[in-house]
Amino acid sequence: MNDIIVIGAGQAGLTAGYHLNATPWTYEILEAGPQPSGSWPHYYHSLKLFSPAHYSSLPKFPFPSAPDHFPTRDEVSAYLEQYALEHQLPVRTNAAVEQVRLTPEGFELRTRDGHLHHARALISATGAFHAPYQPSLINQSAFQGQILHSRAYQKPETFSGQRVIVVGAGNSAVQIAVELARIATVTLAVREPVQFAPRRILGLDFHAFLQLIDRLPLGHLLDLSSAKQVWDFGEYQQAIAQGKPLQKPMFAQFTATGVQWADGVTQDTDTVIFATGYTHSLPYLLETPALDALGKPLHRHGISTSVAGLCYLGLSGQRTLASATLRGVNADARVVVKHLSAFLQRAKSNQIKSPHAGQSA
Repeated sequence: MNDIIVIGAGQAGLTAGYHLNATPWTYEILEAGPQPSGSWPHYYHSLKLFSPAHYSSLPKFPFPSAPDHFPTRDEVSAYLEQYALEHQLPVRTNAAVEQVRLTPEGFELRTRDGHLHHARALISATGAFHAPYQPSLINQSAFQGQILHSRAYQKPETFSGQRVIVVGAGNSAVQIAVELARIATVTLAVREPVQFAPRRILGLDFHAFLQLIDRLPLGHLLDLSSAKQVWDFGEYQQAIAQGKPLQKPMFAQFTATGVQWADGVTQDTDTVIFATGYTHSLPYLLETPALDALGKPLHRHGISTSVAGLCYLGLSGQRTLASATLRGVNADARVVVKHLSAFLQRAKSNQIKSPHAGQSA
């Protein structure tokens, strides 16, 4: 029986561990993958952070690169692994949590290998966006080509010489489309034209301005997770201006061999990639009262409003606009660990004998 179990060893779970090291509570971090780096190894090979290293460090361990360098997927993965070693965090890898049950003592977690883990308090640090959102469009089932979500995209060589449509106007859509356009014929299909974030606002670097906003715990009111602003220093804007990729308003429907655009023109296509984001998905909490009818976690600033002793980290807009990012998770982790410390202290003083009394398992 641990005092606290943290689910997930990405930036959120590891930052929780950093703050838990300063408490008297016993804890363990359960990570589904083979190393403490969360989802980062599964993203596409060329992915880059949208913020430079100067704004992308976890507490007490600066990102090991030039301050203005935009870290890659592999660099972030390696950084997180080093972070776990630097702070001697108790990460158990290959421990995918499949089910959480409430017990009179706290929580029982069953991992994919059948092992049971018990804790008095729980931090869900896997974020909430793991289920790819892929819309169903007119005649989609008739399309004879390949349809993918960006989650399945890894590297461009697979699509060399193909005719590809990338659907979306966010960072991932633009990055993938520009990369593919070097070796394939690519169209970027958008509901609204791509909007590029400014480099400076009121004389400040844009990320410095965001860092000021991050101090406001108003993410639940200001959440811009659905906003489509692309961070760029000119490369992507230039590529789109040159028609590589060609940007067009979203197509009206699929055909057997491709798509039909709103003006009635058809276009033969080999592959359509939906870079359309993710939906809420915390399946291991489905047997608890933690989620609403849509599967969204019920919480206030990361503290569950329906399950005592449960907290979250890494949710988009959890407290600030940066809650789901490397630069923003530290402040949230400090709040969550402070809350659970007070919760456990009350339980230790026998003020809480059965934290889940009256709650259905």
